[in-house]
Order: sequence, then structure tokens, then C-alpha cells
Amino acid sequence: MKPLIRLAAEDDAEQIRAIYAPIVGETATSFELEPPSTEEMCCRIADTLPQWPWLVCAAGPQILGYAYASRHRARAAYQWSVDTSVYIHPEARRLGIGRALYRSLFAILVRQGYCNAYAGIALPNPGSVGLHEAVGFRPVGVYREVGYKHGAWHDVGWWHLALQPKPSVPPPPLPLAAVQALPHWQSDLAAGETLLRV
Repeated sequence: MKPLIRLAAEDDAEQIRAIYAPIVGETATSFELEPPSTEEMCCRIADTLPQWPWLVCAAGPQILGYAYASRHRARAAYQWSVDTSVYIHPEARRLGIGRALYRSLFAILVRQGYCNAYAGIALPNPGSVGLHEAVGFRPVGVYREVGYKHGAWHDVGWWHLALQPKPSVPPPPLPLAAVQALPHWQSDLAAGETLLRV
């Protein structure tokens, strides 16, 4: 079955958790120390979707990967910037899924009015760095030994992507529901599907 990119639903929480939990438990890629429960992942999806997109790439009922945006910082002047994350099922890597999810995510974020995307990557992680730089992120700095996990201190590199030119007086970003009602919603959601190699 041809994979499609769609909005995540709370019913996806169990499969999303299954992708994410080994990353938390076995690596320093995520700075969480304990994998979230399915219930917690369900809450994260529900809390994200009113304002920011959370997308999955799914082949029928099987989720191959997911990507989402979240608040960059709480203070109001940061509201046009987001943090982004992408995670791919280990059996679905190198099939264009990360790039595809990000292309769709960025199309929606631009439609909402966001201007900057940031990605924090625990180092070393050449796969994630390669993906982010392939879709246009550029390095801006490193937090040295900022996190302690699995008995060691870890650096986090930060990457930036300019999503669109910055207006001199930007209007507040639109909530997700507002862009879902626009005529371009389906094409924005499917924008990355041409990059899929599955």
C-alpha cells in the first residue's frame, strides 16, 4: 500500500511510542530518561495539534515515521519560531520518509505564518545532521556537555532553517484548524509524498 502523510491522531499514540521508546531507552538522542507511556504520548499529540502540526507517514495502518513542530520558547516575541523533530521506524529508514515528512511539515508551518524552524540534535548523530542539512537547516551553535545521560555528558548542536521571508510586521501565526480550512490544506499535507521511495 502506498504510504501517505496525514495528521497524527490520538489513536496513533501506541505506534508512535513504539518508534520513540527505544530511542529514549537505548540512546542519548533524546534527553528524556524514561520512555513516555502510551497515555502520555496520546496527551502530547492532543496538546500539540491545536497550534502545531504533528504528522505521520503511514502505509495503511502501519506508521513508518512521524514529525512535529512545537513551541520554540514561551515569551511572546518568539512566537514565529518553532522547534521541529522527526523520528523514523528503524525498518523504514533511508526511504525518503524524513525528508517527505519535513517537506509537508514546512509547507503547513509556512501557511500558518511561522518564519523560523530550529532543531536540537544530541551529538554525535551523523544521520540526523545529514537529514536536517539536506532539507536546508544550517548549524548555528553547540551547547557543550549540556545533558547527562547513560553515564556521560553530551553536546547538543542547534540548526536553523528560515521557513520564509520575514515580514516587517508579522501577524500572529494561525492555529492549525485555520489552515485546515484553507483550499491548499490537502496539497500542503501531501507536499512531501513525491519524495517517498516506498
